[in-house]
Amino acid sequence: METQAVLKWMQLFAQKIQDNKDLLSELDTPIGDGDHGGNMARGMTAVMEQLEGKEWNSPDEIFKIVSMQLLSKVGGASGPLYGSAFMGLTKSAQTGASLVDSLQAGLDMIQKRGKAAVGEKTMVDVWTPVIAALRAGQLTLEAIRQAVDQTKDLQATKGRASYLGERSVGHIDPGSYSSGLLFEALMEAGLV
Repeated sequence: METQAVLKWMQLFAQKIQDNKDLLSELDTPIGDGDHGGNMARGMTAVMEQLEGKEWNSPDEIFKIVSMQLLSKVGGASGPLYGSAFMGLTKSAQTGASLVDSLQAGLDMIQKRGKAAVGEKTMVDVWTPVIAALRAGQLTLEAIRQAVDQTKDLQATKGRASYLGERSVGHIDPGSYSSGLLFEALMEAGLV
C-alpha cells in the first residue's frame, strides 16, 4: 500500500461521510438512535484534523490515527467497531501485509469486538463480500452497492436494531452504508 494513496483514501472517506451525514442519520432513525451520521462526521472531522498538513511515512501511521480518533470521538457501537477495524489495519500494515489481508485483519477485529457474523444486518455484511470480491480481483462499485443494499432484506440480530425484530427488515443498515462509502473511497483513491 502506498502511503499517499492511503491518505487520499481517508480524505475521500471523510468527504463522503460529510456529504452523506444526513442520509446516514436518516437510515439510523428507524432502527437505531438516529445519530450515525453525526457521530461518523464528528469522528472523521477529528481524523482529518490529525492527518492534514503532516508528513506520513507509512500506511500504519495513518491507520493508527484513524483508529484512535474514531475510538475516542464516535459514540454508540460505530466508534468501537470502526476503531477496532482500523486497529486491525494498523497491525497488519505494520507487517507489510497486502491491502486485502489488512482489510481482512480489520474485519477480524470487527467480528472479535462485535461478535457479529454474516447475515445479522451489520457492517460485517458489507466487509465480508467486499473483501471476497477484492481477493478475487472483482471488486466494483456495483458490488459494493449491492452488498449495502442487501442488508435491507436482513433481520437484525445484533445491536440496537435487533430490538425491532422483524420490523428491522426493509431498512438498510447504517453501518453497512458507511462501510460502503469507505470501500467506494478505497476504489476512488486508486488502491484497487
